[in-house]
Amino acid sequence: MKSAIQQGIAGLLIYASLAHGTLMAQTLQISQIAVTSAEELIAATRNEKINEINVSADLADLSPLRLMPGQTLRSASDRHAVLSFRPDVDGLEVTTDNSVLGLDVRVAPTHRAIWNDRTVDSLGTLVIRSVRTIGSVQIMAIDKVRSGRIEVDGLDIRFADTRRQRERPQEYGVSVLQGAFTLWNLQSDEKVAISADVVNLSAGLCRVPVLGTGIFVAGAGEKGGRLNVERLETKAVYTDGRITPGTADQIAGGIFVVYGAYVESVRNLGSTVTYGANDMALDNWGSVDRWVSKGKVATYGESGVGFVNFGSIRDLCLLEPIETFGQGARGFNVYDGTIGNAEFDRIVTHGDGAVGVQISQPIGTLVVRRGIETFGGTGPSLVKGVVQNLSATALSVKLGGSAHLISVDGNIETHGHEVLPIEIFGSIGSLNIRGVSFHGS
Repeated sequence: MKSAIQQGIAGLLIYASLAHGTLMAQTLQISQIAVTSAEELIAATRNEKINEINVSADLADLSPLRLMPGQTLRSASDRHAVLSFRPDVDGLEVTTDNSVLGLDVRVAPTHRAIWNDRTVDSLGTLVIRSVRTIGSVQIMAIDKVRSGRIEVDGLDIRFADTRRQRERPQEYGVSVLQGAFTLWNLQSDEKVAISADVVNLSAGLCRVPVLGTGIFVAGAGEKGGRLNVERLETKAVYTDGRITPGTADQIAGGIFVVYGAYVESVRNLGSTVTYGANDMALDNWGSVDRWVSKGKVATYGESGVGFVNFGSIRDLCLLEPIETFGQGARGFNVYDGTIGNAEFDRIVTHGDGAVGVQISQPIGTLVVRRGIETFGGTGPSLVKGVVQNLSATALSVKLGGSAHLISVDGNIETHGHEVLPIEIFGSIGSLNIRGVSFHGS
């Protein structure tokens, strides 16, 4: 027979085993939790045992929230649960290996709906999927953050105002306003590389644009940390930098690939429209393998540009017209860098100084399917941080600019007073134009 001591020990072991099982069950249960109040949500984000937080109700008057490493925050149903934050605060701070899924995050437009903790070593893999915001989304590799991957599939930033953000890239005599969506590797160490895959991204509404730049991806510069993007795919983007007309040292953009960003594929599947002075609809300072735009491209402000290049692009294809409205608002410019092959549907400008196509660097081929047309005379336009007087020439190849082939299937037309359709100071290997019209007196 077992002694009393042996029986007691056995009983304790059985009790410990049962307690351990209960604890394990509790741990399994607590790894996922549904919340219906602000208090429950706050408590869940502070509990390291909770991996997944399911929001089952719309919550308002929230203070800033910080996800712990490894946590997922999601809507409990197919309907986007709304998280509304107090007017004077940012919203949701992510750390490492977080996922934000199916939520509607609302802050004041000048604040950040989602941003990252700069004191962690790595972003891990940050996933944003099927999310709507009022307020910007800002992810930066800076301070201690030296690695990470960002995966976005479905992010609609309905309104944001980033003009107060003071960190801005500077080059070519100008600084660039941050985007409603900003993804930026600011580390000076060239060994630091951040990777990303970003699809189904939209910003603003027609006539209700986001303020500042729309979509902004960047590395640290020609030297320093890189941002490697597999896909950057956008739907509709509407922006207004609200830059004072005549300002020479600031620009904004609809979709801006800044220096230090290396993008395999850019695809614009919806309209890209800008409304302000010095707003570039599509702008590249980085390196892009292939850029395709399937939507309308338009600018409605002084010194805007439909597409401007200062970096390198292997293949560029715009399947819908570029149309610009405003003094000095040009259609397509290659001011620096190079483009291998560029193809456009049609380019039309309206305004004094609004050049149709201006090439100042060597490129490969340029094809315009349905012509280039300008409606304007001579006037001021912002070029590399300096306001210059330009004529609204339809096709201009500057000294230092060249092309292996330029082919315009439609007409090249100008309508301004004493504005010539074509000026060539550089070199063109082969020039094919269906027709040239000069309507100015």
